[in-house]
Amino acid sequence: MVEVAFTIGHKEYVLSAQPGEEKLLKRAAAALDTEARQILEQAGRMPEQRLLLLAGLMLADRMGGMEDRAEKAERELSRLQSNPQKVEVPVIPDDLKEAMAELAARAEAAAERLEDRLGR
Repeated sequence: MVEVAFTIGHKEYVLSAQPGEEKLLKRAAAALDTEARQILEQAGRMPEQRLLLLAGLMLADRMGGMEDRAEKAERELSRLQSNPQKVEVPVIPDDLKEAMAELAARAEAAAERLEDRLGR
């Protein structure tokens, strides 16, 4: 076991963790600390148990919202995968391509004639 130290709402804690889990514990503690600090900024000092309870509830609420969004995204993905929409790519007819190429050639020729007249 490894001991991990962290702070939540201005109080130091030390917990034991399995080797390799230190980073996860520190990340979770940092999330809880962020919520706790916001509570302390708004409400001022309060008992440690209440602070941890409120911070935990705020995180649970945020997680619930994320779960709802993830479920909605998964449903939309499933719908799209089961019923993919066909996308039609417009095809330019050959005669239109030729006409556009002819217009481009005429425009280039006109530009060259104009440059010659202007002496460039």
